[in-house]
Amino acid sequence: MADEDDEGGFGGLYEDGHWVWEDMTQTLVFVSDFAPKQVEAIQIPIKAPTGAVEFRDDIDLIEQLRFRRRYQRKLKPGQADVITLQDVKDIAIYTAPLQILSSTLINLLHLPTTERFIRALILYLAYYLQIADEMAHRMLELDIKVRTPDCQILENVYRDNLADLRILVAKEYSTVLIGGNDTKKYHHMGPAKKRRSLSDKDARQFETLLRMCVQIVWLALGRKSFNQIELEINRIFKSEIFNVVEHTLKTNYISKMAKEERMVLLGHCFRRDRKLNTCSPLMNEVFCHRHIDYRIVSARLLYMLQAIAGPEEDLQKQGIVVGILGMRRSVFDTMLRPLPVASETAKSKASMSSTSGYSNSKSSASMRKSVTVIQKMYPDIVLPLKESKE
Repeated sequence: MADEDDEGGFGGLYEDGHWVWEDMTQTLVFVSDFAPKQVEAIQIPIKAPTGAVEFRDDIDLIEQLRFRRRYQRKLKPGQADVITLQDVKDIAIYTAPLQILSSTLINLLHLPTTERFIRALILYLAYYLQIADEMAHRMLELDIKVRTPDCQILENVYRDNLADLRILVAKEYSTVLIGGNDTKKYHHMGPAKKRRSLSDKDARQFETLLRMCVQIVWLALGRKSFNQIELEINRIFKSEIFNVVEHTLKTNYISKMAKEERMVLLGHCFRRDRKLNTCSPLMNEVFCHRHIDYRIVSARLLYMLQAIAGPEEDLQKQGIVVGILGMRRSVFDTMLRPLPVASETAKSKASMSSTSGYSNSKSSASMRKSVTVIQKMYPDIVLPLKESKE
């Protein structure tokens, strides 16, 4: 039994011979005439480890045959048999641990913007390793040689070249950050950039993409200087505070550099700021003020355009070096390791005409041995001068 007062919002219930009064206004429910708003359900996958991720590089012959049959890029009729970025990416994905792979990451790696970004990164790291070796050699020569003003001029050229290549990487990377062109659906706030920020998911995606780029660059540069490549990639994409690789390895390689090396390899746009306002060295290159007359760098711009966006089969014809990209695939094995080249040195005419002497017979025998020739995998990068017209 229930009753309700007309003047107030109270009601009564008769229980066990007593009236129990309660405020009925607390139970009012307002119903809207509009349809309920659809809430987008976002499923965040299980977090992938982003620490010490190890790729499988010891693939046996059975695995190589399986990769060649199922995953290796098949040549189309009339297509040149050269190494492409797709070949390098296929090996990196095939040897990657399953816990960091996802459909989002694989689709992101195959976007044109991401491919230009990776090729620019390969070009920069190849030139960085080249200049780092050159500067280390020049620092060793200081014990027996004296620095001249020409040394500073040449080192300024190296510094400007590295800065230009870093800007090239930053250009494509900025497109990925803002979700431009074909990367809209991968933005952390959605394609329209109106959704709530998925900062944790974006951080995981960034870390896995960065680790995949380290592996791809290492493969494209002939599997050499892995630690140096990893340290430099993490340095330019992160500030010193967030460089986990340097904190783990504790190499202190920057503090061990000479002043001249630091000026060339780090550039003059390297700055320190408050922790909350710190930008990565790559973004510092974008915001760094420099005077550039683009009318005199047309040849350099064309070189960079072909290096990051041109077809791989035309790289060697135009004298452009982007690691092993554009090289003949027949001189590499399935996993893009260089095949050993065996050459037999012919006997000289003098040894052939000689019929006596133990030394001659011994030397000719040693010359007939098959010698494994170890050549440099790809030539050095020579960027066009800014004043070049061709």
